Amino acid sequence: MGMNVGSSGSSDEPEVMMDVNTTPLIDVMLVLLVMLIITIPIQLHSVNLNMPAGNPPPPTKPPIVVTIDVDFDGTVLWNGEALPDQAAVEAKLAVVAAEADQPEVHLRPNKLVEYNSVAAVMAAAQRLGVKKLGMVGNEQFVK
Repeated sequence: MGMNVGSSGSSDEPEVMMDVNTTPLIDVMLVLLVMLIITIPIQLHSVNLNMPAGNPPPPTKPPIVVTIDVDFDGTVLWNGEALPDQAAVEAKLAVVAAEADQPEVHLRPNKLVEYNSVAAVMAAAQRLGVKKLGMVGNEQFVK
């Protein structure tokens, strides 16, 4: 913001230029900003967790693994043994779900199998209450 004050005559005196000195204003604003930053309380966004102390105990026994293979034509193999139909698959899964310490069920579909065959096995496992179900061999689907 400036304002020219002076005569328009042709005298030898230089024209007087009146400008607002903004340096003190900037200094005051910086001091206020620093004071504001200092007075803001530190926000602690922490979640308190009760972590166990010491090393975990070693596993008492290795997990039991059941492997279900779904072949390219939809044939379901239970640990290498072919099952005749979906009812046999559900009967085997019901036995697994009824155990207190359920074994791990590894589902390994063939790359060429239709999705319906794999989805039927997964749906039956979920419906019957199998808790430890995992897909194995997914690297064959990566292009």
